[in-house]
Amino acid sequence: MTTLIDFLNILLPIAYFATVWAYAKAFFKYSPTAKKIKTPLLIATLLCHGGYLLARTVQFDHPPITTIYEIMSVIAFSIAFSYRVIEYLTKTKNTGYFILILSFVFQLISTFFIQDLTDVKSVLRSHLLGAHVISALLGYSAFAISAVYGFLYLMLYHHIKSNRFGIVYENLPNLEKLEGLALAAVLSGFVLLTIAIGVGLIWLPRAFSTFSYFDPKLIGTVIVWAMYGGGLISKRAVGWQGRKIMILSIVAFTVSMFSLTIINIFFSGFHRFY
Repeated sequence: MTTLIDFLNILLPIAYFATVWAYAKAFFKYSPTAKKIKTPLLIATLLCHGGYLLARTVQFDHPPITTIYEIMSVIAFSIAFSYRVIEYLTKTKNTGYFILILSFVFQLISTFFIQDLTDVKSVLRSHLLGAHVISALLGYSAFAISAVYGFLYLMLYHHIKSNRFGIVYENLPNLEKLEGLALAAVLSGFVLLTIAIGVGLIWLPRAFSTFSYFDPKLIGTVIVWAMYGGGLISKRAVGWQGRKIMILSIVAFTVSMFSLTIINIFFSGFHRFY
């Protein structure tokens, strides 16, 4: 089993690179072959990645959430899986390159630095922890997708303002469609993060005899939640739309990544289990 895990760990960034390459060729070069193989490549990569995460769970007897680099692999999978769902539901297949490159980067970092831990704390076997982590990572993945759509919106907006009607203008969905996709991702992420916070508040007193609600990671998570919630309220209450919402999605995602990485690694007291 360990040999299979090591093999898949090396294979996954290669598979994601091939998938990103196919989506890029289809977008920028209009390659018929790339258009034909890009979705099957993504599905095959997701199957390999799902098998890899399952194999790690079985082999090491805990979910792959014990280190930031295991979490990065789960995020890479979550982003790619979420995109595949969006692609299937909306039939919008021209944005995959810009989203899946995030999965490639996260998995590449994970592959280089991941550790195989067999001796972990008993807290990692909690079902509540599993629900907390899964909902949180799915929420962050939705935020990542919303940030990409926000970036694409701003890029297309500036291309239109500058009267540049090239590949980007021709291949991307229109501004209204991109805004709708971004908002749908933000709403999904906000709901999932709300669930994660709620489950975490129930789980926390059971898992730790001493803890502080002023832990930097908790504060960072609440700030991220408030930023997205404030954006959704502003859209409904004062009519925020377009560039304001897109910029907010990018800024809030940057803050969420800071919370997930720097704060989690160096400042949090109980979000490090190893």
